[in-house]
Amino acid sequence: MQILTFLIHLAGAVLLLLFAVRMVRTGIERALGPRLHRTVSKPRSPLTMMASGLLMAMVLQSSAAVTLLVAGFAGTGSIGFVPGLAMVLGGDLGSALLIMLLSLQVEALVPVFLTLGGLLFLKSKTRSWKQAGRILLGVALILIALRYLREAVEPIRDSAVLPALAAYFERDFVTAFLTGAALAFVMHSSVATILMTVAVVGMGALPLAAGVSLVLGANLGSAVIPVWLTRNADPGTRRVPLANLILRGLAAITAAIVIDAFGLPPQLDPLGNGATLVAVHIAFNTAVLALIVFAMPIEKLLLKLLPNPILLQEIKPLHKSHLDPGTIDVPVRALASLRREVIRMADVLSEMLAPTMELYQTYNADVARDLTEEDQVLNSALSNIRVFAADLPHHAMQKEEKRELRALVDYAIALEASGDLLVKRLLPLAREKSENALRFSKQGFEELSDLHSRVSQNLATASSVLVSNDLLGARMLLEQKKEIAQLERKSRKAHLKRLNAGMDDSFGSSDIHIETAYTLKEMHSWIVTVAHPILYREGQLLESRLADDATGNSPASG
Repeated sequence: MQILTFLIHLAGAVLLLLFAVRMVRTGIERALGPRLHRTVSKPRSPLTMMASGLLMAMVLQSSAAVTLLVAGFAGTGSIGFVPGLAMVLGGDLGSALLIMLLSLQVEALVPVFLTLGGLLFLKSKTRSWKQAGRILLGVALILIALRYLREAVEPIRDSAVLPALAAYFERDFVTAFLTGAALAFVMHSSVATILMTVAVVGMGALPLAAGVSLVLGANLGSAVIPVWLTRNADPGTRRVPLANLILRGLAAITAAIVIDAFGLPPQLDPLGNGATLVAVHIAFNTAVLALIVFAMPIEKLLLKLLPNPILLQEIKPLHKSHLDPGTIDVPVRALASLRREVIRMADVLSEMLAPTMELYQTYNADVARDLTEEDQVLNSALSNIRVFAADLPHHAMQKEEKRELRALVDYAIALEASGDLLVKRLLPLAREKSENALRFSKQGFEELSDLHSRVSQNLATASSVLVSNDLLGARMLLEQKKEIAQLERKSRKAHLKRLNAGMDDSFGSSDIHIETAYTLKEMHSWIVTVAHPILYREGQLLESRLADDATGNSPASG
């Protein structure tokens, strides 16, 4: 009976911890989501990318979330293998530093966090303060969950079961290591797994040696999570998570063997068991950063193991379809073929969107004609997709496969509609501006260029979400719809102020400015629809808006 009561209390504590970690991350995603995506999509030096990954993991409370974001951008070519891997390794260290902060003894602040967080969340009208309240409530619940965990373990410390289990883990570091890996994978959160281990070891319920093996195993389990979640993605998306698993996994196995053979340095003894465990975790992930020197050899290895299909033959132009009629009878292969075709459509639209603002500065009829021809490519692709989808054996498809088919066809329609807006609205507006020798004011053109740049960036993000089915990316992408609408509204108000100020350039180009901004916003509305099926599947989309419950139902990741 005592064991049953313990298991019930332990399950409650663990689930509360997972809920709290998720709640904090959801608040941060909603407050900073678009900025985080822009951070990933701007590749820099490996050292800078490590620092960015470190900060992002601390913010998102998940190194796996950082890995999935990077994987999505790597799949679309927006970020290279080495910078992407550097960001992921930095994210692993960021997650370790976060655990250090969350394991500090600040329980006295729990009532303060609950009171302040509750007031901000319930009473604030502005989005940023409301999310700040959500974050404070989440931190308070993490501290409460850890205290509840210690209280759940306390009654059985002197029973026959826990000491026997602790002694077994201490003798058999391999079992402890594999248990830590399994816990991190099943819970989808190395942060929660390691916080739980630190709490139990800190109170003396588990020996330090067993705790070290559990923590190192959790590092391996955390690296497996993104590999598992991207298992059906394109090779370019899978390489960075696999490289992280290779480096982090081999390092964790090596560290576990060495520590079991030689023990921990005596310099760590004064810290106490809980603090020592945190220090080992941080030291391990700091040492793993040095393994970035093996990035190039690993990239070559993974290119051989996971070659990009395009690299096995002559590079296919964007005008060549990826639909393979030979896969019709095998739904899994057919859907993969269809997904590649929709990604091709996104690439074509990106190519069309790139020179648009240049046409507003200097109209070029040849470029405009090329863009019109590219729109015909989108039209043809959509027609072929409809025929391909109709030919699939719907009676033999699983419910999930049918749902994926609908989502892909719907997004193909959205991309084709965006292409039509570009060709049928933006190009005529650019031509009208040129023919009538109209000019934008300097501020007006900067506003339109910024809007165009943001739409282009989010199209790249949409492509990465299409590749990886990344929930975090989908949520951030849909939140960008509101930001783009605000940008368009802000530009319109600024334009009207310039008209009131009597600026001649603004008078002449007024209609073109307003229609261009509105059309870019409308294109963006089509582009972000890739996020709808992902969010709906996870219960985060209510009719046409994002769900806004206490946690956001965002899945915990390690």
